[in-house]
Amino acid sequence: MKMRNNFEHKILMKDLRLMTVTLFPVRLLFAAFMMLLAWPFAFVATVGCSEDAVEPLSWWRWLVDLALKAIMRAMWFSGGFHWVRVKGRPALPSEAPILTLAPHSSYFDAIPVTRTMASIVMKAESRNVPVWGTLIKFIRPVFVSRSDQDSRRKTVEEIKRRAFSAGEWPQMMVFPEGTCTNRSCLIAFKPGAFIPGVPVQPVVLRYPNEMDTISWTWQGPGAFKILWLTLCQLHNSIEIEYLPTYTPSEEEKRDPALFASNVRCIMAKALQLPTTDYSFEDCRLAMAKGPLCLPSHTCLLEFSRLVRRLGLNGRVTDQFLHEESSRARKLCGHKLSLEAFAEYVNLPITEALQDIFALFEEHDQMDVREYVIALSVVCRPVRYLETIQLAFRMFEAEEDGAIVEDELAVILKTALGVADLTVCDVFRAIDTGDKGKITFEDFCTFLEGCPNFIELYHCVPDQTSHTFSEPSVSITNHTHNKKHD
Repeated sequence: MKMRNNFEHKILMKDLRLMTVTLFPVRLLFAAFMMLLAWPFAFVATVGCSEDAVEPLSWWRWLVDLALKAIMRAMWFSGGFHWVRVKGRPALPSEAPILTLAPHSSYFDAIPVTRTMASIVMKAESRNVPVWGTLIKFIRPVFVSRSDQDSRRKTVEEIKRRAFSAGEWPQMMVFPEGTCTNRSCLIAFKPGAFIPGVPVQPVVLRYPNEMDTISWTWQGPGAFKILWLTLCQLHNSIEIEYLPTYTPSEEEKRDPALFASNVRCIMAKALQLPTTDYSFEDCRLAMAKGPLCLPSHTCLLEFSRLVRRLGLNGRVTDQFLHEESSRARKLCGHKLSLEAFAEYVNLPITEALQDIFALFEEHDQMDVREYVIALSVVCRPVRYLETIQLAFRMFEAEEDGAIVEDELAVILKTALGVADLTVCDVFRAIDTGDKGKITFEDFCTFLEGCPNFIELYHCVPDQTSHTFSEPSVSITNHTHNKKHD
């Protein structure tokens, strides 16, 4: 069996080398030519057009739309997507203003977009990319700015405005997973496409190829390698299935998370795939690098899921966290009961809120400062130093802005999401003056010289299970790429 596998591998590598010097360059050049050919059509159609208003569909724009669809189809054909199998009936804009597509696994998922020229949600930076930016502007996307902390709210408002335009705007295609996965399951859907509460049409994508060269994920091959391997394939298959339009109930209109979950279940059933409640934010949280890199048994992934379930993450900005830390500091370490915590966050007592309370409670009470620290970590995973500074402000003494060893233990334990933490050696290393207290500046000075202090000082004991009731789950398993043979 091993000899057979080695023999097949040698043949495969020989074929790949042959395709690399013959088929790949021809396809790549033709695809680039098609992109350049499409640019003048898109440029003429977008000159003088406003991004905030939709123009009536004139005969010349209809011709440009038809020409661009033909050019894009020729481009995909040259890349080996000779036949695009379509199942089901696409809904009219008046029937379903929003189409939800899943699973999202590659930039080749743009195929259904170019077939319909539907609007999509795109990064604002994309509009400045030569050639590509002009083509993107033609489909009148909703641009999202990552530098604008209010961008999420603006995006949702724009999606709602278009959804209620009575068909004036093109249909919107949304990938609710928010990131690429390896198609082994459907991760949690973001609620943006479901907040308007209008009917949506679920659309499922399949790539029934013997070898997976399509998936482009966090820890898989890079964008160019995916392109190279795919263009070296003689034929690439794709199936687009339009499922029946889903009209939300009154309860689902009031609860976008429930709406999103129910639509995901229907799509998972059509795909015969399992679902997981972890999301793009959980991937980013689990894979964040830095001195406070989360251990495998952290409970912050569970906390992140609960925060998302309650819709708390949508309101978190730097200003919000600053205000919450000030409120928490004023409590002076006073512990809250479940009822008091519910009143503090202005939410009813639900199962999800009880689960959050259980993560922090001790003797039926919790320190809300720990909740604020955890909230900062899950909403700003790469900005760990700002989270620590926020924590110091909540715990520090007014007279000298310093904290003691027990308070440092609480801060680091919460920031890492672990139940046990040993900080005595770390505290002594920071407290060079043996004062029995440290400031945030002392911590930063220590961090510059010892960025890997958690590992070096063995602060976190090895654990084989999750801190709480559920077993530890590796979120990155769902976003790793399938093996590329």
